[in-house]
Amino acid sequence: MGFANPEFLALLPAPVLLVWWWVRRRRPALRYSDVRLFDGLPRGRGGWAKWGGVVLRGLAGLAAVLAAAGPHVPDLTTRLPAEGIAIALVVDVSGSMATPDFPTGPDKSPETRLDAAKQAFRLFAVGGNAPDGTHFEGRPRDQLALVTFAAVPQTTCPLTLNHSVLLTVLDAQKPEGGTNNGTNIGDAIAEGVIRLDAAGPNCKKVLILLSDGEHNIFVDRPDRPLLPEPAAQLAANLHIPVYTIDCGGDPRADAKPEEIKQRTEGREVLQRVAAQTNARAFVANSADDLRTVYREIDALERQPVETFRFRRYHEFYPWCAVAAVLFLAVAGLMERTWWRVGP
Repeated sequence: MGFANPEFLALLPAPVLLVWWWVRRRRPALRYSDVRLFDGLPRGRGGWAKWGGVVLRGLAGLAAVLAAAGPHVPDLTTRLPAEGIAIALVVDVSGSMATPDFPTGPDKSPETRLDAAKQAFRLFAVGGNAPDGTHFEGRPRDQLALVTFAAVPQTTCPLTLNHSVLLTVLDAQKPEGGTNNGTNIGDAIAEGVIRLDAAGPNCKKVLILLSDGEHNIFVDRPDRPLLPEPAAQLAANLHIPVYTIDCGGDPRADAKPEEIKQRTEGREVLQRVAAQTNARAFVANSADDLRTVYREIDALERQPVETFRFRRYHEFYPWCAVAAVLFLAVAGLMERTWWRVGP
């Protein structure tokens, strides 16, 4: 048993005080020189007439206070669907994302990895028809956030339902270079988790990580960057699935053994990150692949989400309010009939 407005319980002594005052109050009376005329009347009704109305009014007051407090009992067998999903897009903007090796359209014209990622996410967020005719519904009810990263991650757009603003910010992103060039996947995941935390504890959260490289920021300092696996464990502890998309392509046939090893290990890291968080890892080597990946993620995260935190309640305040009215009605009726007394 719980109360929606427990502060009203502080009024519980009030009905008791009112009953005490009602009993102690001075009432008008008439004096008779001889009361032997009443000897033949049945006895006992006077006590009911005196205390019956007092007790009923006291019970009415208690019932009214309980109604205001809102007593309810949770239905522990029922889970309610959570409304909306908070999704953080974590996008690699390192220099390699400017590589124009993503074929797009019927003529397979080259497009940079970052531009292809922007177009695919636009369909995911606001919906529309892909070049191949596939229709995306969009996510109008979901909060979306954007985190970009190279050597250092940054939140370029916090969670918002204004998707046009988010896409404008995304379109403005350019591949990083110079001192910020690098791929810091671990800190990027952590930054995305922090942004998703703003959605509150009762909202389903999803993180989508898109990168074309391997985590290569290893700095020996007290605030050294997180590695991808510990960052993924942080997301797993908060029940946040991390979908990973590797868009770095397959190693070239003439690549050196160390390059092949680096590319393979980078892809395996993303697979482990997704596995740690009970999500899926994807590989995309073209704009069509990216749209297919986002279509799959869109389908996976459209299933109804249930939460144990929201429960239906059996509300008892209407019964308390009805009881208060009935007590007062019965008291008034009886005092005008069976419990009627003279002045």
